[in-house]
Amino acid sequence: MAITIVLILLTTWLGAVAVAQKINITILHNATTQGAVCLDGSPPAYYFDRGFDAGVSNWIIYLQGGGWCENLNDCHYRTFQPAGSSKLMQGKTQFGGILNNTPQYNPDFYNWNRVWVNYCDGSSFTGDVEDVDPGNKLYFRGARILKAVLQDLSLKGLQNAKNAILSGSSAGGLATILNCDKFKAFFSNDSIKVKCVASAGFFINM
Repeated sequence: MAITIVLILLTTWLGAVAVAQKINITILHNATTQGAVCLDGSPPAYYFDRGFDAGVSNWIIYLQGGGWCENLNDCHYRTFQPAGSSKLMQGKTQFGGILNNTPQYNPDFYNWNRVWVNYCDGSSFTGDVEDVDPGNKLYFRGARILKAVLQDLSLKGLQNAKNAILSGSSAGGLATILNCDKFKAFFSNDSIKVKCVASAGFFINM
């Protein structure tokens, strides 16, 4: 009986892997002219899979989590990881959960335009500091990153969305809370239905 259960679970998992797409990374090289950069000064990036059929005009934008860096040394350490540099991000990734592209695993959003925004600023997409830290050459430009990503996605159809959801978990959930009003204001058409869905985004001040 136990072996049968294991085989069923393994088959289910392999099936999920088999249908998962490999999504190419989009690096916004031009965003650096706006000062929209990761902690190390590299350009921001995201993964995007286009919607289809009934979901072609609907969008879900997911902000990656990963906590905050708590001091300059911590932020500097992130520059040697994808959490602080697009130079170290994977060229391709697989979408899961609410970004999965199959109705079996994601019945509500599988055919929407699905975007994973890479988190590389260390402060929930909020920083907008012009000065660069002289000691570690750190940039705190998270707010500019999110703005640049939304502007780029606008050229790909976001501005003409019928439904748009901003979401994220952990630091991405907090970013969803902090940027919800800006996300709503991004759309010029009031008829667009805009929602923000934060997961585990409330940080207790310890």
